[in-house]
Amino acid sequence: MKAMEKIHLTGLTKDDLTEFVKNMGEPSFRAAQIFKGLQNRRLRSFDEMTDLPKAFREKLSAAATASTLKVESRYVSEDGTRRFLMKTHDNLPVETVYIPTENRDTICFSSQSGCPLKCDFCLTAKLGLLRNLTAGEIVEQIIIVLNDVYGVGVETPHGTNLVGMGAGEPFLNYENLIKALGIMSAEEGLFIVPNRVTISTAGIVPKIREFARLENRPHLAISLSAPNDELRDKLMPINKRWNIEELFAAAKEFQASLRRGERFTFEYVLLGGVNDSDEHARKLANLLNRYGLERVKINLIPHNSAEPLEYRPSAPEQVDRFKDILESKGVFAYIRRPRGRDIYAACGQLAAKDSPNLVQITT
Repeated sequence: MKAMEKIHLTGLTKDDLTEFVKNMGEPSFRAAQIFKGLQNRRLRSFDEMTDLPKAFREKLSAAATASTLKVESRYVSEDGTRRFLMKTHDNLPVETVYIPTENRDTICFSSQSGCPLKCDFCLTAKLGLLRNLTAGEIVEQIIIVLNDVYGVGVETPHGTNLVGMGAGEPFLNYENLIKALGIMSAEEGLFIVPNRVTISTAGIVPKIREFARLENRPHLAISLSAPNDELRDKLMPINKRWNIEELFAAAKEFQASLRRGERFTFEYVLLGGVNDSDEHARKLANLLNRYGLERVKINLIPHNSAEPLEYRPSAPEQVDRFKDILESKGVFAYIRRPRGRDIYAACGQLAAKDSPNLVQITT
């Protein structure tokens, strides 16, 4: 068997693994051993699973693989952010970002290699869609980052938060996304529960409704970036498929499904002289109030410039003014400060670019 044809066990649920080992003629308890080795101990080779008989490890290596992603480069920002450029078995780029803070660590993962949505202000859009990532490739991103930061199998000091805000549109890879999140939530594995996960969508309306019906789901963030259809059509062409009226109708349905005390988020990228005027702020607040979206917060994200994009970030004083106008109309707003801009790790910058702060890593 070629390596690329082998089954990637990191993308299998516990039930999948049970079926897999039974088909190999092995007792079902081997599935729990493999799952713990891959997901809890974060091992990326069957040879490291010394609790398994050597003969079985050899059988596993012939039929399956524990890892398919290769880390090509690791970039370290002056603010501590780490950006990982990985390659799939078929040589496609995958980017993942680690963002440390004093009380929590966040990993921003990708759901696709490239992105098909062509948002005008996003560097990732210039890649186009290369392909969807598998569930195993999504999970493996997290394992690679945790092992790099803490060491293989070492427990994180304050848990891990995940954001599905890397390359790609998560809701266009919905099945693999949900399967990966289920694998990562298992207590015997990574144990990253849905309450510690946020998924961002550009506005795939049918999937927002489907997401709302999940019994135990992550948080939702919707990328908006304009208060009217004319401007959003230009900035985010997905709006031509599902316009603001359709998007907000789905958002209102999602709000009805929220748990007690829960909010969801609209993300608004502030582009200097494009969508950041006082009038834009007032229209945005009026739009939210008209649809009765009182359980939403607005994440204001100053644009992260990168060639060949022609947009520039809003002036800091205008960012503050935009926030003040929203809050004067009863809309809760938060300014997201950029992390990792110097290594192309900030929002909208992931496009497999080289960085002057390149640090090589061996895996």
